[in-house]
Amino acid sequence: MSQKASDIPAEGHVYAEEEAGFHKALKPRQIQMIAIGGAIGTGLFLGAGGRLAAAGPALVLVYALCGFFAFLVLRALGELIMHRPTSGSFVSYAREFYGEKLAFAAGWMYWLNWAMTAVADVTAVALYMNFFKAYVPMLQGIDQWVFALVALIVVLAMNMLSVKVFGELEFWFSLIKVLALLTFLAVGIWFVVTGTPIDGHTPGLATITEFGGMFPGGILPALIVIQGVVFAYASIELIGTTAGETEDPRKVMPNAIRTVVFRLVIFYVGSVLLLSLLLPYTAYQAGTSPFVTFFGKIGVEGADIIMNLVVLTAVLSSLNAGLYSTGRILHSMAVSGSAPAALAKMNKQGVPYGGIAVTAAVTVLGVILNAYVPAEAFEIALNVAALGIITAWGTIVLCQLKLWHLSRKGILPRPDFRMFGAPWTGVLTLAFLAGVVVLMAFDYPVGTYTVGSLVVIVPALVLGWFLARDRIGAVAAQHGLDRGGLELR
Repeated sequence: MSQKASDIPAEGHVYAEEEAGFHKALKPRQIQMIAIGGAIGTGLFLGAGGRLAAAGPALVLVYALCGFFAFLVLRALGELIMHRPTSGSFVSYAREFYGEKLAFAAGWMYWLNWAMTAVADVTAVALYMNFFKAYVPMLQGIDQWVFALVALIVVLAMNMLSVKVFGELEFWFSLIKVLALLTFLAVGIWFVVTGTPIDGHTPGLATITEFGGMFPGGILPALIVIQGVVFAYASIELIGTTAGETEDPRKVMPNAIRTVVFRLVIFYVGSVLLLSLLLPYTAYQAGTSPFVTFFGKIGVEGADIIMNLVVLTAVLSSLNAGLYSTGRILHSMAVSGSAPAALAKMNKQGVPYGGIAVTAAVTVLGVILNAYVPAEAFEIALNVAALGIITAWGTIVLCQLKLWHLSRKGILPRPDFRMFGAPWTGVLTLAFLAGVVVLMAFDYPVGTYTVGSLVVIVPALVLGWFLARDRIGAVAAQHGLDRGGLELR
């Protein structure tokens, strides 16, 4: 069989260097809980409140739709992990299948996603702490930005320890989130089944039908909030990064990925559906966790305080995971020359501290936003992060499609754990992601300005590529590799 040079994925010592220095310290139970925790974050605990207020009960359908495509992305990533586990995740796969240009763009867009997610997370911490001002007088004189700064410092310190400590922290963080949601589901179902009134309303279908039905504001508001829901599912791809620090990823990862459907349905769609049945959509508001709203209205003394502590833990978990992920991605990029060499440095515990520190430095932007525009900080960060996650998911699907194509030509074998329905499920997912970007533009003003920011982001990526191209070429030459995309002049 004749093969074009461009058909054959680049291979060499650069992949070994990507993994050099990392400790294989993550245990199966930690991987399972990280996979669960990755699907339960700030977008659900805080973002769902504003989404319910804007779209009404139709948010249930939006969560189901986005959950389906999130699952497809995860299955595509699973096939890539089985092909070659790596801490560089989809950035490394982009380099293998498409060359350095896509790896460069995807890596920096993913970093932008997590940097903005970190901004959203520190903002969420600050908003949650505002809740406690009514109960703790000494907090009343503290500005919102101070809470954001303290949260960043604490989580940065956690991340600099070791992957073993990170895995253990995420295990317990995720366990708290899961137990909290299970508690909410149990209590909420009891209220619906028994018909016990909440704040003067009887839970059940009437809560939806008597307040405008599934689409109280029409279809457009439901469509516009899709990008926020996509953000809620963001970080499910984090499991790809953990593959490089797991003892037996080909055994552990499929089990973690297979169970994600159940988690997505129960924790996301189930929670939003229950929230819609328990209280009218008008009871929820942006900036307040809908779970805190519910527990605050059922008359149980201190229930809202406990739930607020839980969601505070959840957002610290998300921030912790974000710093972890960007450190590994920037390390992979630095090894290939796509990022400054200093970002490849690791400490004795196997932590790529350079990349983590850079993300933390940019997260200070979140502190500044909380100082000057505290009301808009979360939405601004969420929308910009959505662009990054859409790019990441699109890259994952493109890499899986390339693997499928190469397997059809007999160049590479496909793993037994595969993206079902390929290539059509991949094409459908790419169309969905493109549609999300279009819908985002209609979400004026924040969404419109976010899409408009591509006018700045794209030229910045092009400029960055030209600045890094020689360094990338030098790394390729060092390893005797023909790196795709370096011919651009």
